[in-house]
Amino acid sequence: MGTLPAPSSTSLASFRAKRLGREVAAAAIITLLAVAGPAGPLERLVGVVAAQAQTAERIVAAGGVVTEVLYALGLQDKVVGVDTTSQWPPEAQKDKKSVGYVRALSAEGVLSLKPSHVIAVEGAGPPDALALLKESGTPITMIPEALTPEAVVSKIAAIGKAAGAAEPAQQLAASVKARFDELDKLRTGLPKQKRVLFVLSLQNGRTMVGGRNTTADAIIALAGGVNAASAVEGFKPMTDEAIITAGPDVVLMMRHSSAHNAGPDELFAMPAFSQTPAARQKSLIRMDGLYLLGFGPRTPNAARDLMAELYPEAKVAQLSAAK
Repeated sequence: MGTLPAPSSTSLASFRAKRLGREVAAAAIITLLAVAGPAGPLERLVGVVAAQAQTAERIVAAGGVVTEVLYALGLQDKVVGVDTTSQWPPEAQKDKKSVGYVRALSAEGVLSLKPSHVIAVEGAGPPDALALLKESGTPITMIPEALTPEAVVSKIAAIGKAAGAAEPAQQLAASVKARFDELDKLRTGLPKQKRVLFVLSLQNGRTMVGGRNTTADAIIALAGGVNAASAVEGFKPMTDEAIITAGPDVVLMMRHSSAHNAGPDELFAMPAFSQTPAARQKSLIRMDGLYLLGFGPRTPNAARDLMAELYPEAKVAQLSAAK
């Protein structure tokens, strides 16, 4: 077993100086309290400082990507509350208090956790809840939800800075950027692009798809595919005729959702899908929703995994950059 190196004289001196400073400060407070008396203003000031110390570094995370980044940075002990979209890592939902859905936050629920900071994704709300939090004096940092690789890297840095971990966040962001760079190279070696239709839900005879300017559109592009629903914008219903005309080679869906649990046989027996190229090979890909659409630290890997599913003949390599 190796031995620990002896501390340097400089570090010992620094430690002793800090300890002496704390001792002097404590003695000064005790002396001033004695002068001011038990009900004096200084005691009230010290009480406020003590109360603030009790709530220091208590972060409420509103948005799955915020929670994911905080955990990736090792800051999980600072997190006291998460929203219902914070599904990764799984222990976040088990160990932390819930503050509701990210777009329907409970201001009272958030404040009951005595947060020192709320870090929320853009679009969190409702506005009234955010207004109440601001009126309470709780600092709130809003994180933009852009969907490019550059935006993901910036998002990680912003979350880390808000949580007081700017340097580790920069390191994580650099690692994620390196994986995006690898992904760029993998895309150059792909065969003819496949047309991919992301189906959000199949309910009441309506097919909800992911069109332009959606997380689905962005991840399909990163994986080297073409969005078959580019004729629509946002998450919108698509008619049977429009789906047939779109001619998807592959249907992409989220795994483990009650809104769309149809298997390949059931899906491709439906009129909207039975006449598509995807039906010939029953080409249906299912992936975890947050992994696929979260646009956080795992996104390069999610895009690579989708790419490997779309183009099995290409034998897509694993990303080698450090996680």
